[in-house]
Amino acid sequence: MSLRFTLRDEAETAEAASSRPNMMATLNLKGITKIYPHSGGQKKSKAKTPEKKTNLQVTDQGVVAVQKFNLDIQDKEFIVLVGPSGCGKSTTLRMVAGLEEISGGELYIDGKLMNDVEPKNRDIAMVFQSYALYPHMTVYENMAFPLKLRKTPKDEIDKRVKEAAAILDITQYLDRKPKALSGGQRQRVAIGRAIVREPKVLLMDEPLSNLDAKLRNQMRAEIIKLRQKINTTFMYVTHDQTEAMTLGDRIVIMKDGFIQQIGTPQEVFDHPANLFVAGFIGMPQMNFFNARLLCEGSRYCVSVGGCTVELSEDKQKNLAAHKTAAQDITLGVRPSHMVLAQEPGNTLTATVEVSEMMGSEVHFHANAEGRDVVVIVPTMDSTGKHVESFHYGDKLNLTFTGNVCHVFGQDGKNLEF
Repeated sequence: MSLRFTLRDEAETAEAASSRPNMMATLNLKGITKIYPHSGGQKKSKAKTPEKKTNLQVTDQGVVAVQKFNLDIQDKEFIVLVGPSGCGKSTTLRMVAGLEEISGGELYIDGKLMNDVEPKNRDIAMVFQSYALYPHMTVYENMAFPLKLRKTPKDEIDKRVKEAAAILDITQYLDRKPKALSGGQRQRVAIGRAIVREPKVLLMDEPLSNLDAKLRNQMRAEIIKLRQKINTTFMYVTHDQTEAMTLGDRIVIMKDGFIQQIGTPQEVFDHPANLFVAGFIGMPQMNFFNARLLCEGSRYCVSVGGCTVELSEDKQKNLAAHKTAAQDITLGVRPSHMVLAQEPGNTLTATVEVSEMMGSEVHFHANAEGRDVVVIVPTMDSTGKHVESFHYGDKLNLTFTGNVCHVFGQDGKNLEF
């Protein structure tokens, strides 16, 4: 069987559910686990310890793609699963859809156990990365197909298809076939085919990854608008942190089958739980330094190079609550939080290696304390004066305040948690 027909079959399966408009749609994933058995009966003699979390865990049963996934999703919430390739996010989505068997744990939709319920009876719809449109059908026929499977009356089909087309601004393309559409238009058709059924839950598996950068930005805005127009719970998978930050009410960050952190976009940006989250969320990536956490009296400071900074009151309280001792740490500071000092003195010295003019700001790639760092500097200050330019080999005097420091222990975990 070809890949094309496999994708079509999955699309048909995921689209065949019945529709119940204006009903609650909560999801509860309790200890969800996915294990892929060893091929050919091969076994790994010794399983890796889960604490390491650098690769997928291998057990006698097989490879653990998703490990004890716990998440409660509220009605009409937009949840984004984000992480690098192979972290288990798409596998989790497919288990919710019923396209993958759940190896362990329980999945509930509106309080009903769904582990053994067929995909067509889960009242979900799924949008695939590959669009999975039928090439011999027009846009209208593609969107109407799941309703025809349910033997919906023709006038009701016509009404729903035209309403969805109007929401997605594709009314003028209803008589065209997919080959006559651009990538962005095809993706809108795929979304339209899913929403005509008014599903309880709309699952989206990296729907924008096949589009170019400009179209991705446009479609991201379209999905935000769509979310405001339809009463559906969204579960969205992406490896793009920009999509995660702009679309999600909450973000689930995954790595090697484990959940690393769950929170709002602002929460995971301001308070990353560990080094992985800190480095994954934010562009450019957070700067990291080998530093020392000092405790002088009852006050905490961080020391790196020739710079010592007292932490903010909130961070003082968090560290004191955990009775954190003085220790070697990894200090994280975001590029936009680094500040150029006029004169040296309690500053961090960095040597410029690359200067990138971005228009309203300059990105300086430099070396400080043996680490590659990025510093973002506006090209113009508040008075309208252009900031001094720096070139290869120039020295930067950098500083930062105590409220933008992120303090990580030797195990990579945020010491404030």
